[in-house]
Amino acid sequence: MNEVLKNIKERRSVRHFKPELPARELLEQIAEAGIYAASGRGQQATETIVVTNPAMREKIVEANRKIGGWDEEFDPFYGAPAILVVLFDKSCRTGIYDGSLVMGNMMLAAHSLGLGSIWIHRAKEEFEGDAFKTWLADLGIKGEWEGVGHIAVGYADGSVPPAAERKPGRIVWVE
Repeated sequence: MNEVLKNIKERRSVRHFKPELPARELLEQIAEAGIYAASGRGQQATETIVVTNPAMREKIVEANRKIGGWDEEFDPFYGAPAILVVLFDKSCRTGIYDGSLVMGNMMLAAHSLGLGSIWIHRAKEEFEGDAFKTWLADLGIKGEWEGVGHIAVGYADGSVPPAAERKPGRIVWVE
């Protein structure tokens, strides 16, 4: 089977991560896969922030946990040591779609490199707040940005579940 199709069929969301941080080289490859995603009219109006700093990771976890309404002990990133945040320029009409393609590319890249990943929501709500807008400015990211999502990345702690049976009738041919 073609390697790309094999990765698409085998990639699953991981909800248990080892604390070991993947090598920077692997995270760079994942982020680079994101910038090669298709984008509306070739605008490339997305940003990816790779967070490996433990203190910043905890700020993101805490903000996400509060937005989700979970107990203080819950980590909505399942212990993943790296978080990739995807944003889009609010002036781009296709930004949410473009950012979703970035996320898909990066999750497939992570899988192909032997890492686990999972899409975590609530980035939109986080980046509507002043604290995260200030953080973007501190990083030198100018303009108005909206969060698409986060990808929690790391080494899976345990086995990755098999794919669920696919629902029939989801492909319609018009010939």
